Amino acid sequence: MTESLQQISAAAAGTIQLGDLTVNRLGYGAMRITGKGVWGPPADHAASLATLRRAVELDVNFIDTADSYGPNVSEELIAEALAPYAPGVVIATKGGWERVGPGQWIHNASPRHLQEAVEGSLKRLHLDRIDVYQLHIPDPAVSFDASMETLARLREAGKIRHVALSNVTLEHVERARKIVPIVSVQNRYSFADREWDYLLNYCEKNDIAFIPWAPLGQNREAHELLEKVAKQIDATPLQVALAWLLRRSPVILPIPGTSSVAHLEENIAAAAIKLPDEAFAQLSKVNPPPASLR
Repeated sequence: MTESLQQISAAAAGTIQLGDLTVNRLGYGAMRITGKGVWGPPADHAASLATLRRAVELDVNFIDTADSYGPNVSEELIAEALAPYAPGVVIATKGGWERVGPGQWIHNASPRHLQEAVEGSLKRLHLDRIDVYQLHIPDPAVSFDASMETLARLREAGKIRHVALSNVTLEHVERARKIVPIVSVQNRYSFADREWDYLLNYCEKNDIAFIPWAPLGQNREAHELLEKVAKQIDATPLQVALAWLLRRSPVILPIPGTSSVAHLEENIAAAAIKLPDEAFAQLSKVNPPPASLR
């Protein structure tokens, strides 16, 4: 990219609504600022803080995290780096999926745990109310309705401003919306991983933000095409992947994550990339089998 770092801004991607909140349509995912395996403190504490602060300097005003990142480490770093938060900065966090070791997750979306998780996140993030709180994943051992009713009560109590979902099916979204308004859905999605296209289309029709994770194509064909397009438009492969997401739908809110200021600046520069029609069409044709079947 020839654009200078001084001109890089997440605002170049435009804005999106999360209920009554307006944020720039390129956010930051704070999972990678923790230790290896999303476990423990980062190898470079100062670099993680610098990355968070630089994100806000680049007009990123949507930061996504979870209590399980570390666990607790990501939320604590966000508060250390950014609290008290600048006006307009939205911190979204999640609960219902616990980290018990490096690379290990367990479900826990019981009403009691979600109540404790929300209280814990409020303390770690130094907030009186969480702007966007997401059920991290439905718990197969707990009634989904009970999980959502708990978040609805916490919203009514003023602990949560908006409720959201992560790692869900269309059925989950429809059931949840009968209990409480849903402002966003976060699922795995990229130009080469469109298993959730129909859910994205549903979100677009219903003014629900769609937050994709894993934005890079996870196979050789996808990576080769990304590299080809990147060379054509003088960008990086990840910038191309992000530019495709931004063009795919106005309700998409990408949240690329990194623990490096340099990589962060590269990612946010994607906000200003206008993907050529031919490149967008080429990328859109890539359709490998769903990740679960590979």
